[in-house]
Amino acid sequence: MKSGVPFYKQIIFQVEMAIADGRLEQGAQLPTVRSLAVDLSINPNTVARAYAEMEIRNIVVTQQGSGTFISDKKVTLDAIERERILSQITKEYLTKASSYGFTLTEIQQIIEDIGAEAQKKEGTV
Repeated sequence: MKSGVPFYKQIIFQVEMAIADGRLEQGAQLPTVRSLAVDLSINPNTVARAYAEMEIRNIVVTQQGSGTFISDKKVTLDAIERERILSQITKEYLTKASSYGFTLTEIQQIIEDIGAEAQKKEGTV
């Protein structure tokens, strides 16, 4: 998981991204608090905090005795949240690209090229 960001926030971010890109669909069951804590080698209270925060934000719903599931409610992100997520993705991308020795100019050029390709294919971006 990403360093410098509290683990519970990283869990929330990962779930949001999995929903956004279709890896997690409405009604999908999340791992139990205990099993996710073991998998990530973190304290179960950290996972519980992430799940509680996601429930407050209507991202998940917890059914006593059954588990935690992706909410049936459409999760919509406000402008601030969308910007935060895009900023996090961009920081990760830039850090990784820089670690391979790419310059900012090279990175900008490839983003422009890929964006132009996407516009031609989908009429988006």
